[in-house]
Amino acid sequence: MSRLSRLPADDRVAKIRSFNRFYTRHIGLLNEGLLDSEYSLTEVRILYELANHGPMTAATLGQELGLDPGYLSRILKRFDSRNLLQRSRSEDDRRQIFLSLTDAGRATFEPLNRASVDQIGAMLSKLSVSEQERLVQAMNVVERVVGNSAQEIPCTLRPHRIGDIGWIARRQGLLYAQEYGWDETFEALVAEIAASFVRNFDPERERCWIAERDGEILGSVFLVYHSDEVAKLRLLYVEPSARGLGLGRRLVDECIAFARAKGYRTLTLWTNDVLMAARGIYQARGFQLVKEEAHHSFGKDLVGQTWNLDL
Repeated sequence: MSRLSRLPADDRVAKIRSFNRFYTRHIGLLNEGLLDSEYSLTEVRILYELANHGPMTAATLGQELGLDPGYLSRILKRFDSRNLLQRSRSEDDRRQIFLSLTDAGRATFEPLNRASVDQIGAMLSKLSVSEQERLVQAMNVVERVVGNSAQEIPCTLRPHRIGDIGWIARRQGLLYAQEYGWDETFEALVAEIAASFVRNFDPERERCWIAERDGEILGSVFLVYHSDEVAKLRLLYVEPSARGLGLGRRLVDECIAFARAKGYRTLTLWTNDVLMAARGIYQARGFQLVKEEAHHSFGKDLVGQTWNLDL
């Protein structure tokens, strides 16, 4: 049980309010103009939505940001007076007016956007990489618990793309160091396996699945060609924040289905006996332990295991 969960309800409320005061002060939200500009936080948020998600109606914009229609109308009139907005009628419903930014509006937004990026970058630069990871993970938890308590964002699986390989090597290196004390040679191994996959990738016989939710990578797995009859399942991992959701089983099932569809006779994998959760998934899917061997790797004494599934 966490320390916070033992606090009385009133103390939890006080703690959240204290954090809100800290963050608004730290990020400068109490200043008259956000990011040393003449625009308020709300005005910058409106510019952001129109720059990134426009065109949209005023009603949609107000719903997205939770703004009072009268308050939003006053802001939009101010933008109109500065030639930041353009309005166009819907071709499907002439009663609907869509808002978007003019060239002047985009010219106004861009320096604000850069200033925001620079501000967050400066804040992160004061933290170590591990502290940055902890901060981002904590924010993900807050966003998921508070923002999506009523509706879980679905997790999607997609093929790998540029940037994923480096991410996978880094995340697995960090996670296995934190959870099992493995050294940097494990990250090196992951990087070698993933790099080899990309260099020799055969889309007809191989596949990588990246699990993603709301733009956040939650896990991945590779299926790699070994021979015309044998495929290898490699580098299965799931982020701690996504464990318990059945994602590991889903990734393994994708590998099995793909291997069968491509005519492989056997799906094989190598793991270590300390990875209990992964072993449970493999056993539940019918994999059989065919070999065990003690070895010293990643700074630890381990027992490697080979598991096979007849397809």
